[in-house]
Amino acid sequence: MSKNEKKAVSRIGKMPIALPAGVEVKFENSVVTVKGPKGTLTREIVGNIGVEVEGTNLVVKALDDEAATKAKHGLYRALLNGMVTGVTAGFEKLLEVKGVGWKVAVQGNKLVMNVGFSHPVEFVEPAGIKFECPTQTEIKVSGISKEQVGQVAANIRAVREPEPYHGYGIRYKGENIERKESDKGKK
Repeated sequence: MSKNEKKAVSRIGKMPIALPAGVEVKFENSVVTVKGPKGTLTREIVGNIGVEVEGTNLVVKALDDEAATKAKHGLYRALLNGMVTGVTAGFEKLLEVKGVGWKVAVQGNKLVMNVGFSHPVEFVEPAGIKFECPTQTEIKVSGISKEQVGQVAANIRAVREPEPYHGYGIRYKGENIERKESDKGKK
């Protein structure tokens, strides 16, 4: 290696993941299983990546210097960190419903939304996801998988995306919608 060439190593991939008490991690046949108080998550590891438990830390290692392996090193460390967080604390997304007469409610395992259509829109809870409605205009989506919680929240938001003129629609809590001025009265 010459003076100007540097060995690229993922800074995120090198950081160990602290394992809280009660969390078990198994790595067999390229599949990582993380078990904790809230449930169990599994993920297949593709590429030449190793996962080891060293004391109370989980370490992700790139087993060769190939470009594809280096590219996945930090990715898998971040995904495994999300799995550990999910089985201990879980994840949640909050959505707000804004519109005249619009409201949401949970009935059994369904989220029923009256959002300006001629009929109510129903969402059935997928496995591993829990819906709650603290108020008639708020939706809380929670679960242990960060990917699944985010995807379900995005699917709910897609039912009625916020429009820029009045701000009506389903949005993430704290999301800023860029407002537009209407064309009424302009010539």
